[in-house]
Amino acid sequence: MKRTWIWLLPLLLFAGQTLANTVWIVPVKGAIGPANSDYLTREIEQAQINGVSLVILKMDTPGGLDSAMRDIIHAITTSTTPIATWVGPSGSRAASAGTYILLASHVAAMAEATNLGAATPVAIGGAPQAPS
Repeated sequence: MKRTWIWLLPLLLFAGQTLANTVWIVPVKGAIGPANSDYLTREIEQAQINGVSLVILKMDTPGGLDSAMRDIIHAITTSTTPIATWVGPSGSRAASAGTYILLASHVAAMAEATNLGAATPVAIGGAPQAPS
């Protein structure tokens, strides 16, 4: 019985270190809208709960809605887990709302032959928004 416990001890000691080095890669593909916003917010919250070391948002977006962008930026800026946004692979883009999400991240990176901007998120309905 003692031999069993001695054998399990190293596994228990290293179990916490394994989770501490976990990196999640979360794809962000297509237009930014309410569905993306909910998905990304949940992923960031779960990463914090699970003790993930880093979340990488793998981005290729033409942009999207202002309200969804703001929700995603809020989740990034209030996260205790570092969020890196990578625009890639080659040929990908972070336009419109994607530009602001990239800039709000703790680390921003881009692959070769990717592009950034035009940075104008879309607002639907109502009067034009005044610049913040």
